[in-house]
Amino acid sequence: MSNLSAADPTMPLQTDTQWIDQLPEAAMLVDVKSDRITSANSAMGGLTGIEQEALIGSSCARLFEGQRPQLIAFTEETLFKGRAWSGDFHLSHQDGHSIGLEISSSRAEPADPQQVIFLLRDRRQLRDLRERQEANHYHRGGLLEWRRVQELFKDMERENQLILHAVGEGIYGVDAEGRTTFVNPAAEQMLGWRSDELMGRVTHRVVHHSHEDGSLFPLKECPIYAAFQDGNVRQIGEDWFWRKDGSGFPVEYTSTPIMDNGHPVGAVVVFRDISQRREAQKELHQALEEVETLKDKLEIENAYLQEELSAEYYFHEIVGQSDAVKGIVRRIGLVAPTDANVLITGESGTGKELIARAIHQSSDRRDRPLIRVNCAAIPRDLFESEFFGHVKGAFTGAFSERIGRFELADGGTLFLDEVGEIPLELQGKLLRVLQDQQFERVGDNRTRAVNVRVIAATNRELKAEVNEKRFREDLYFRLNVFPIESVPLRRRVEDIPMLAQEFLERACVKFNRPRRLLRKTEVEKLKHYHWPGNVRELENVIERRVITADGELDLDLTGRDQGADSHGSEDQPPARHSGSQVMTEQEMQDLEKTNLIRALTAAAGRVSGDDGAAAMLGVKPTTLASRLKKLELDPATFRNRP
Repeated sequence: MSNLSAADPTMPLQTDTQWIDQLPEAAMLVDVKSDRITSANSAMGGLTGIEQEALIGSSCARLFEGQRPQLIAFTEETLFKGRAWSGDFHLSHQDGHSIGLEISSSRAEPADPQQVIFLLRDRRQLRDLRERQEANHYHRGGLLEWRRVQELFKDMERENQLILHAVGEGIYGVDAEGRTTFVNPAAEQMLGWRSDELMGRVTHRVVHHSHEDGSLFPLKECPIYAAFQDGNVRQIGEDWFWRKDGSGFPVEYTSTPIMDNGHPVGAVVVFRDISQRREAQKELHQALEEVETLKDKLEIENAYLQEELSAEYYFHEIVGQSDAVKGIVRRIGLVAPTDANVLITGESGTGKELIARAIHQSSDRRDRPLIRVNCAAIPRDLFESEFFGHVKGAFTGAFSERIGRFELADGGTLFLDEVGEIPLELQGKLLRVLQDQQFERVGDNRTRAVNVRVIAATNRELKAEVNEKRFREDLYFRLNVFPIESVPLRRRVEDIPMLAQEFLERACVKFNRPRRLLRKTEVEKLKHYHWPGNVRELENVIERRVITADGELDLDLTGRDQGADSHGSEDQPPARHSGSQVMTEQEMQDLEKTNLIRALTAAAGRVSGDDGAAAMLGVKPTTLASRLKKLELDPATFRNRP
């Protein structure tokens, strides 16, 4: 209906314009259905700069460029209500400038209900007419009206003075010569000058004559006067004003020029004292400097302590300061940054897994997982599935898809513990993955690529296994790129005190026992034992003693150190039982019981005294009595034995 669509050239136009030419204002008759001007008067041509004849038949919407939605809404309102008014439109003149309009409209019924009459008025001309009318009104009003206006201005000045007195910032004005024209009370209080003392004086020479350091501040360099010389506002974040008593204070201020007919005639300066803010910033700066100094100090101290701790005593849970441990740490530092495969050899319980973790944590792969595989605990039939995974239905019991260890370790490290236990028939597949970094899941024909670093560990002599044809030689050389030996505890006796104390503290926390330190006599007992089970055995012994301790930690290892010399020399083999290197708990209890029986027999049932069983065993009588009670041995039964 009133969509102001493109004009329809087939629609007849109304050419009779006599009635619309009689209107005193710009007017046009518009067919809203076709968006065509059917009639327009000469005043409309003068308003738009377009000939009257050229307007007729042209698009109405083109006169209101960019306002089509508003024009549609306006015509809709006119058609619905019969008339409308708006002061929001502007018209594009032929020469390119825009004219703000007031528009009145009405339906041209009953002749044609789809035609609307528009009356257009230039808002600027209307404003000029109204101002002229008001001036004439004041002129006619005579002297009484002018007096009323004068009183109005006085009231305005009084209100401005009240505002100036109430403002907390200092405010003063200067004329074009820099002389003071007014000063508010806040400025008087901050500067120490009365208003009448400053009026007419060049303000710069009174309060702004010098910099903070006392050096002269030339008037031509003052930002306050530059403001009304070039007409630009100046905002200064920090400067210096001087008081009447000769003291100064830091300020921030804004100098705003006063313009008269486009020419600056002075300036208004608004300033505030920033002494407190400046002091707070100074204190904050000092505090930040102190924090930065402490931070640097702590970082240096922490770096030093970490270097000491990591380099010698506690490298990724590898505790020790012996030459053997230092050698291991040094080799870890050499191989960790590379992707070379590592083979860790050594007896059970020497900490091969700790070495593997240290290599991983020191490498570029530390943000990816370290996947551990205990090759000795995997059933032979499940080796391939465990390493490479399988698809659903690959074999009986494969009810779902499974990811293998190699795929889990992609981008990280795969630790093959007890690698010598891998069946010979699967070693070839493992070798292929190490060479090509590719594999297939069981039951799948899709080849998958991985990026895995392999660290292997074994307590076997793999070279001998190769000679016996129980381990592939090519796999051995593939794994043994960088060998590291995990040294047994008997070859680093000097680390026993540190290890024992570490295990003791952990056990006390674990079993909620009071923290305590090892005594020298206890340490000597530990050092004189061969430790066939290595670090793991030491940790187990400490934990067991903490659990069974009744007020006193008993570290008597009698029965364990048979055959060992006083220095724990590695030339003599460690004590063994039943042909195995590591004794079970029951075997150790039986051995201890046998040893106690021998001591009681030799002492004829006596527990204390110089020739008693406690002296033979090197323990306190109370400790021996406690053990005898635990093992249900009665000393009295040994008194009559030979």
